[in-house]
Formats: sequence, structure tokens, C-alpha cells
Amino acid sequence: MTAQLFIDGAWHPATSGITLAVFNPSTGEQIARVASASAADVDLAVQAARRALPAWSQRPASERAGYLRAFAAEIEARSHALIELQMRNSGKPRHEAELDISDAIATFAYYAELAEGLDDRQNVAVALPDNSYQSFTRVESLGVVGLIVPWNFPLVTSAWKLAPALAAGCCAVLKPSELTPLIELQLGEIATAIGLPAGVLNLVPGAAETGAALVSHPQIAKLSFTGSNAVGRKVMQAAAGRTLPVALELGGKSPILVFADSDLDQAVEWVIAGICWNAGQMCSATSRLLVEDSIADALHARLAYALSKLKVSAPQVDGCAMGPMTSQAQLHKVLAYFAIAKQEGLRCLSGALPLPGPGWFVAPTLYADVPADSRLWCEEIFGPVLCSRRFTDEADAIRQANECDFALAATVISADRKRAMRVAAALEAGHVWINSAQVIYPHTSWGGGKASGIGRELGPWGLSAFQQVKHITVPSEEN
Repeated sequence: MTAQLFIDGAWHPATSGITLAVFNPSTGEQIARVASASAADVDLAVQAARRALPAWSQRPASERAGYLRAFAAEIEARSHALIELQMRNSGKPRHEAELDISDAIATFAYYAELAEGLDDRQNVAVALPDNSYQSFTRVESLGVVGLIVPWNFPLVTSAWKLAPALAAGCCAVLKPSELTPLIELQLGEIATAIGLPAGVLNLVPGAAETGAALVSHPQIAKLSFTGSNAVGRKVMQAAAGRTLPVALELGGKSPILVFADSDLDQAVEWVIAGICWNAGQMCSATSRLLVEDSIADALHARLAYALSKLKVSAPQVDGCAMGPMTSQAQLHKVLAYFAIAKQEGLRCLSGALPLPGPGWFVAPTLYADVPADSRLWCEEIFGPVLCSRRFTDEADAIRQANECDFALAATVISADRKRAMRVAAALEAGHVWINSAQVIYPHTSWGGGKASGIGRELGPWGLSAFQQVKHITVPSEEN
């Protein structure tokens, strides 16, 4: 399979002729080559989006909603093939791939609903302190936006950005990850199938050079990036040169707090979900376990046993609970942290080793009583590596949870709902779950503080991120 760029409603080879290999992480085998967009290709995409912008942004929002519903319907109609593609290119177990596709469908459907109400928000009168003037509020699209999405949740993250951008009346140039571009490129096929006007959506897969060309393009009105902190800083620096609006969804080192009144077996299930979903390759992974001292040994024993029994395999294997690392580079990164743990003298209760290939597999891992200054406690690993510490009381738990450079997500496990709510309110995090796995609805917000990024996705906040407010003030007619 060789995939091309989707620009101005049509498929094109890269002007440079350069292609990138795409792999199946479960086997290590190449499964496709994808055109790598050059700076010239990015410019072609931006110009196509600019040509499409006037008509698309002025189209009634109710009509844009119709296209979003069509996206949702086409994704659902193609769900079987998309699930298989997600499993093959990303290595996700079937149940995870199914949830990804459901998430994308729900996101497009949700923003279709929000778009339906946008027409009624134009030229809304604002109450003024006297009758001399009248003022009206409009919400308008920002323009052509650059969307850069990561490899760990392809299609999901794209839907989170693309659906609100299109609902707001923006035209988009979307750069998928070079590691997992195949499912995102299906958006071009879907755009053609639903008759989306040419130029409204453009897809420019490629490596770092492609992203650099997009973030530095002078005619992009806003950048929305999800990925690592290192690259996020470069995006922000490029945007600063033009005082460009930027949204960044970056890393995390999220805590999961387990209190002594918890059901230990249930706690084990939620802790494992928080660190092993997508093989731990998620910014919200609850990789810092804080457990009340009186139950720590018992919980550690249950966790170590459960992790050792977790079925790690290719997603097509029956009973697969966790798939491979998505890339060989990510596997090597996780293995490097195992070496660091050994140097630091950390106590390993389970895992800390690669698993037989031919794909890029690693054992889910648990370290107990990890010092607060350990690199494994402080740094985002992006793998199924769980580090645990003990706490004495509620205040100690909150203090340790908040002593972190990141503030993206957290989970609280306790039979005392009032306490759990109290702790959730005190935690520095953008999203907190109580007695639950990480359930996400498009109606809620996503994003964090500190080094976890800038801005929010999903919910009405995700739509507002692609809008700008305009006021029109005129003398009153009676004057």
C-alpha cells in the first residue's frame, strides 16, 4: 500500500517524491509507504484551505453540521475496516480499537449538535448601561488552522480537533503522525464520499520537517498540537514569532490515589487500566500510584500477580489485553528506563523486561516504594511502567500527588464518596476520575495545567478554541 497526500479534495504524490515506511508493531514488518509532505506541499494545502475558507466560514452552521453528521455516519459505516486498520498500524487490542472508532463517531456527532446552535449566536444584542448605542456579538471562525496529531490515538485525536474546527467554520491542514498515518488518511476518502468542499480538509502526513513547515507557515491562523513537551516547546516558539494562538496538549505523569477503604480487587482493575491501556502510551496514564500505607503491601501483591498474568500479544490473538509498543524507538525508550531503574536500585515487583517478538513487546511493570526524586517517578515514560509510593493520610496523599511538573489527569479510589470528591477538588489536574477507569465523553473537557499544556479540547471549550469574538457597536436607531 502506498498512500498519497490529500490536498484540495484530491490525492497527490509528494512533490519531493519522498515516502516514509509504516510498520505493524505486532510483527515489526513494513505494511505501507506514505508520501511525506514537503514545505511546498504544505503550502499547497494551506492555499487550498484559504481558497475554501470564505465559502465554508460563511455557510450556515446548520449546513456544516450536516457534513459533521455525515463524517460520523461514514466512520460508522466503515467501522469494521477502520478497527482492523487501527489494530494493524497501532497494535491496539480489538476492544481498544473499537472504543477509538466509537469515540471518533461520538465526537463528530457531538459537534454537529453544537454547530446547529451557532447560527442563533450571531448578532446577539448586548445589554449596555444607556440607550445611546446598541452592541451585538458575533462568533466567527479563526480561519485556516494547522492541526498536528500524535501516534498514540490516531483518528481519536484528529476527531477531537477536526470536528470542532469544521463546526466553527475553519478550514484545516492536518498532519498525522508518520508512525500511524493510515487511519487518518481514511478521512480523505470519507471527505470525498460525503462531498466535503475541496480544500476544507487537507492531509499532509510526514515527519518533523512537515510539522515544522506547517507551524511556520505565515498564513496559518492557529496551531493545535498534541504530542511531547519537547516538540510542544518548538511549536510554541514558532507561534510566538507571529503572536499566533496555540493550543498544546502535552505530557503527563498522572497520579492514582488508593485509600484504605477501597475494595482491593476493584482497585487493581482500575490501576491496571490506568497504566496498561494502549500499553501505557497515553499522556493521561496514571503512572504514579499513591496507596495508603496500611494496605500498600496487600495491594502491591495483588497488582504484581495481576500484571504477571496479563496477556500481552498481537491484537488478533484471543484474549489480548495489551498490545505492543507502537514503535521500535518507543520500545527502546522503555527498556532504557528499566536500565535506569536498575541503576537507581528500585525494587521491581513485576516485569521490567522485553517480551519475545517479532513485534515490539514489553512486560507491564511495577516498582514499589520509589523515591520521589527517582527519574522514573518524575519523568513521563510512555509505557506500561507503574511506580508506587505510600501515603499516611489525605493531606499527605494530596501533597505527593500535586508535587509534579504536570497537571493533566488523576484518579481517586475510595469507598467514601465525600472524601473522594474533596480530594478530587484539591488535586491539580484537568480531569479527575473517581472509582472508575478513564471514561471520556466529548461533552467534557480535556487538557491540563503546568507542563501538560495550554487550552482545552472537547466540550463547548473545544469549539470556542477555534472561534473568535467580534462586537459590532452602532448608535441607537432613535438617535
